[in-house]
Amino acid sequence: MLPGLSEPVGRTLANGVELVQLEQPDAPLVCLDFWCRAGSAFETPAESGMAHFLEHMVFKGSAGLRAGEFDRRIEALGGSSNAATGFDDVHFHVLIPPAGAREALELLLDLVLRPRLEEDSFAMERQVVLEELAQSEDQPEEVVLQRLLALACPDHPYGQPILGRREALLHHDPAAMGAFHQRLYRGGRCLLALTGALGDGELLERAASGPLAALPPEGGRMPPADLRVLPGFHRLAVPRLEAARLLMVWWLPPAADLERMAGADLATTLLAEGRRSRLVERLREQRQIVESIDLDLHAMESGSFALLEAVCDPEDLEAVREEITRVWEELRRAAPGEQEWRRAQRLVANGYRFSLESAGGVASVIGSNHLWGRVQPLGHPLELFEGWSPGRLQEEVLPLLDPARACLMEAVPA
Repeated sequence: MLPGLSEPVGRTLANGVELVQLEQPDAPLVCLDFWCRAGSAFETPAESGMAHFLEHMVFKGSAGLRAGEFDRRIEALGGSSNAATGFDDVHFHVLIPPAGAREALELLLDLVLRPRLEEDSFAMERQVVLEELAQSEDQPEEVVLQRLLALACPDHPYGQPILGRREALLHHDPAAMGAFHQRLYRGGRCLLALTGALGDGELLERAASGPLAALPPEGGRMPPADLRVLPGFHRLAVPRLEAARLLMVWWLPPAADLERMAGADLATTLLAEGRRSRLVERLREQRQIVESIDLDLHAMESGSFALLEAVCDPEDLEAVREEITRVWEELRRAAPGEQEWRRAQRLVANGYRFSLESAGGVASVIGSNHLWGRVQPLGHPLELFEGWSPGRLQEEVLPLLDPARACLMEAVPA
């Protein structure tokens, strides 16, 4: 158990909806976090962009709320709200003072579960989504990243933009969006996480007897296809790109493989977290051939990514590639020393602890984990980090980050 935190408790309704809560009596707020397995990975080709578009439309009113009324009433209660759509899931969350939590819960569930999807607001919001897509396509760095993912996993939803394809967005209509909502927002796919100063548990009971209990059960789970990354070398000239970029993406195990994902977290930290990490120290501090270099871990349900990005001068791209391979080979041959290893473990563990410092952070962790069946004590990741050794990392994780296994792109200014 982590100091200051109890373990989450919950229940599953008859239709499969899961409720989970964690009491934080000293928190100044309550977080209401609604999750659904309804990210872009569950769209058909004709539904491209529907998950994100629906996130927008939810705030345009519901059966009991006029457009904009939800935000006004949440703000009047002293709270704030937001939402996010990913490849795997979507979630809507509210941060609210405890006195307003009961009313906020009723507002949130009405908003998410009974969207109005009116024709006029649908047409207006389509233009907002199209403008968001245009802005993304106008950013050279986004163009490069999206092209890399399309080449790395061309036959998988993770290779498609969450914002969707323009031609598909132009053909969406309220009826199709209503069918998408009805198909995916069902029992067994939805979860409500409650954290913060929850008091006597009344909030959980209200959630259990409200509209969540009326959702139809899931008709049959749609498992996302397994991810694979196609190795290869690609080069792209991009207008208005200010500096060259080397990008590499590797396949890593799905998020459910907690053991190997903990090892992957340690490996990416050893390689590129902070000035003393292998790649940053070698390429930026010593050789000074990159402006920056980052290696991020993206944990996802069908398979995860390690994504490296180095910013450099075009003439240094080859040297950067060679040095990355050299650093990887050195780490494969000789395990990191005790001091370097403990630094990586400390950074990874502290990053996880920091994610649990607020009610919103706790709700995000337990909401995502429970939605995807990763029911575990909050302290379990810390135990996993401690269970790895340098030798085990060399044998089990570093081979997955072999530069020869990566899908690599050199992006240069056009």
